[in-house]
Amino acid sequence: MRLLKFIKSISLILLASAAFSCKSGKVTESPRIVNIINFIRYTEPRSAKPLEDVLYQTVVSQAEDLRSKNLIGTYLLQYDALIYPPYQELLKEEKARGCEIGAWWESTQPHVEAAGMTWRGRFPWDWHAHVDFSVGYNQAEREKLVDVYMEKFKEIFGEYPKSVGSWFIDSGTLEYLYEKYSIEASCMCKDQVGTDGYTLWGGYWNGAFYPSRVNGYMPAQTVEGEIPVPVFRMLGSDPIYQYEATVGGGVQSVESLEPVYEGGGGNPDWIDWFFRMFTKEPHMGYNYVQVGQENSFTWRQMAKGFVAQTARLKDLAEKGDVRIETLLQTARWFKDKYPVTPPTTVITTEDTRGNGLKTLWFNSRNYRANLLWNSEGLKFRDIHVFDEDLRSEYRDHPDTLPVFRYETLPIVDGCLWSSYENMAGLRFVAPGFVGTDPEFTVLDGGNLQRIIWPAADGKAKFIIELTENDVKINLKGKTEPWCLELSTLPGVDLPFKDITPSAITASMFGRKYGMTLSKGTFEDLRESADGKVFRILPEAEAIVFTLDLL
Repeated sequence: MRLLKFIKSISLILLASAAFSCKSGKVTESPRIVNIINFIRYTEPRSAKPLEDVLYQTVVSQAEDLRSKNLIGTYLLQYDALIYPPYQELLKEEKARGCEIGAWWESTQPHVEAAGMTWRGRFPWDWHAHVDFSVGYNQAEREKLVDVYMEKFKEIFGEYPKSVGSWFIDSGTLEYLYEKYSIEASCMCKDQVGTDGYTLWGGYWNGAFYPSRVNGYMPAQTVEGEIPVPVFRMLGSDPIYQYEATVGGGVQSVESLEPVYEGGGGNPDWIDWFFRMFTKEPHMGYNYVQVGQENSFTWRQMAKGFVAQTARLKDLAEKGDVRIETLLQTARWFKDKYPVTPPTTVITTEDTRGNGLKTLWFNSRNYRANLLWNSEGLKFRDIHVFDEDLRSEYRDHPDTLPVFRYETLPIVDGCLWSSYENMAGLRFVAPGFVGTDPEFTVLDGGNLQRIIWPAADGKAKFIIELTENDVKINLKGKTEPWCLELSTLPGVDLPFKDITPSAITASMFGRKYGMTLSKGTFEDLRESADGKVFRILPEAEAIVFTLDLL
């Protein structure tokens, strides 16, 4: 199925012409793009006292900070803030100096009632998912909410917004926004498990992707199957530690660039590390991050981190190390360059906690993979397969619960299949091989990520190559027999149905998918009691696998 889709759409793909290779330092073929996005709510019912004026003054302070540094940003307005005259006046001034004004898509009582519907929330803004987010409404209601917002925005600002962001927007709403109002950009939350009552897990990890027409979280594989609006992942996740911020399915904590978090984006040392990683590591394609904060946290809580981040960005922009753009500007660049979701990487070779961890995230329209180096060696911590035909349960029926959940198709899940005592992963098992620092090279016009993991004694090396279609692993030099081996927390419910010498078949959410070897052999280990699932034995010191839709 995937091969036919690939052949059908390949003629539309524009490949970058230049190749580049480096271990560190600036990569001119890989731009570093920053969006400063502040999204705005009128009220905060979780506070014991009224905060409307505090929230407004927070946005004033954000704007003053950006103006003082001659930086542009994107402001996204919830409907209740959109209809508040002081925000209108402030943001018209920001728009006049080059900032972008767009929509923040969480529902409020004024918005729902303006659309002629009954408000079901506990407060004028209710953060419970079935009230707050578009997934909580049927398609006819979603379209009413879009129409009333768009007409009010045009009445105030003289045009429809081009960017509409939210922690999450369902595909029915997003497609309607594109088809009727020609929006060009969107943004959504980072990957997380259970945080604030919703789960987004296994998706395109960083940067932008074109979502499926039937699943707003799922990257599409084809032009025909995509909504042609790039959706950017927000919040600047820590590439090493966010993934395991609570394992086994519990509610995750936050390890991100958000300026209110003192251990992350509120800490000047962490900020320096993040932007050093962001600008100096040899990322594939491009690198992207969203900076900024919703006004609900108030200026008092975010000021230290916010000001430190914008100061650092001003310096980096003046040196030419980053491009600071509005969300719309970045979306137009992305769409001009990429007709389908591109392969990209995020690389971190410096561990802020001193544990010696290194990681690489690889994303493409077909799958994502995460490699993690630690004191024990190397493992695939995560592999998830993407399927544009996996229809979200919320595409046709509204969410009726205060939570929602979107996932893709796992082959390896080092978070949900783990406990802290028994961490899951597809490990490199190579007796006698002691590795040293990995080296990263991008080849084939920016479409192939090569990793060389040399032995400390210089006598052998693993060569790992990731493309949007397959993964190739070779061991060069003499060593003991080696393999890849998947182990998980014993007793975890896994999706694997059949494991044969050449292929694995899995099933989740009514969709079949799997992993096929063109070099190597699978061994089924599921009868073991120690959490081992399968082993891949190399063929002529090589393993080559493809992630498939069946």
